[in-house]
Amino acid sequence: MISHVTGVLIKNIIFKELNPLTMKYLFLILLLGIFCANTFAQQTAKTDSVAYGNNSKVGKYANIRGFNMYYETYGSGEPLLFIHGNGGSIHDFRNQIPYFAKNYQVIIADSRAQGKSADLKNDSLSYEMMADDLDALLGKLNIKSCNVIGWSDGGINGLLMAIRHPDKVKKLAVTGANLWPDTTAVNPYLNMVVVQAYLHSVDTLKKMKNVTPEMRNEVKILRLLGFEPHITIAQLHTISCPALIIGGDQDVIRPEHTLLISQSIPKAFLWILPNSGHSTPVYYKDQFNATVADFLVKPYQKREKFDVLK
Repeated sequence: MISHVTGVLIKNIIFKELNPLTMKYLFLILLLGIFCANTFAQQTAKTDSVAYGNNSKVGKYANIRGFNMYYETYGSGEPLLFIHGNGGSIHDFRNQIPYFAKNYQVIIADSRAQGKSADLKNDSLSYEMMADDLDALLGKLNIKSCNVIGWSDGGINGLLMAIRHPDKVKKLAVTGANLWPDTTAVNPYLNMVVVQAYLHSVDTLKKMKNVTPEMRNEVKILRLLGFEPHITIAQLHTISCPALIIGGDQDVIRPEHTLLISQSIPKAFLWILPNSGHSTPVYYKDQFNATVADFLVKPYQKREKFDVLK
C-alpha cells in the first residue's frame, strides 16, 4: 500500500523536475495511494466508531531497538498480533480489531518508520528489521508466543517472524505477501511504476538542497516495494507453524506466486478469493474475518489417501 505522505511527496516535490514519462509513472503512484485511501475509508466509515491507531485510552510507546514503537492492545485472551502493510498503520485493520478482540488479546503496532513509530534518524529499513522489531515488542510485553495476521508487507513480516522467530508464532495468516520483488511475483505494470518512482525519487532528492528527514523516510519506505523482500523457498520450508496463505485472484501479487508460498510451507492452507484484488481485509472483511477466525481455532489437518476425496 502507498502512504498518503508518499503521494504528497511525489506530487509536490518531484513532479516539477521530471520529464513527462516519469511524471506519468509518479502520477500513477499518487493515484494508487489516493484510491486505496478513499476506497478503504468508504468501506469502513460505517463501522469506525473507535479511533484505531489514534486511541489515547490504550495507545502506548515501547522503546525497542533504537526507536519508539507505537502500539495498541484490545480485548483479552490468547494473544493475536496484526501487522499492517507498506506506508500503513494500525488504522488499516479497523475492520478486524473489534471482531477479533471479542475472543483474543489483539496486539497491533505501527511498524518502524510508519504511522506513529517514527525512525527519522535511520536511513536503512528492511523487512527483517521490522520482523525483529515485532519480536522485541512481544518480548517487552512478556508474550512468549501468539497468532499472527499480516496484510501485504505485513504478510512478508509475518513470514519472516515465523522464519526468524519460530517460537513466537503459533499460527500464521497472511494475505497479499510476496517472497521477492520481480515480475514473477508482482503485477509487471505496477512493479515497473514503483521501481521507476523510487529511482527518480532518489535522483531528485540528490539534487535538492533542503531535504527533510520525512522525505528520506518516505523514499526508504517506497524502496521496500520495488526492491525487497528476498525470501527463499528453503526458508519457507523451515516454517513449522500452521499457515493460511491468502490472496485475490486479481491481486497485485500473482496468484501463482501465492500458490508457491503455500506449497512451500509444510503445514499451509491456501485461500484464493474470486474477483478480489489486494485488499481482501477491506472488500471481503466479513469473509476474511470468519475464515481466519476458523483457521485459528481448528487444528491443522493434512488430507492423505482417501481423505482427499472428502
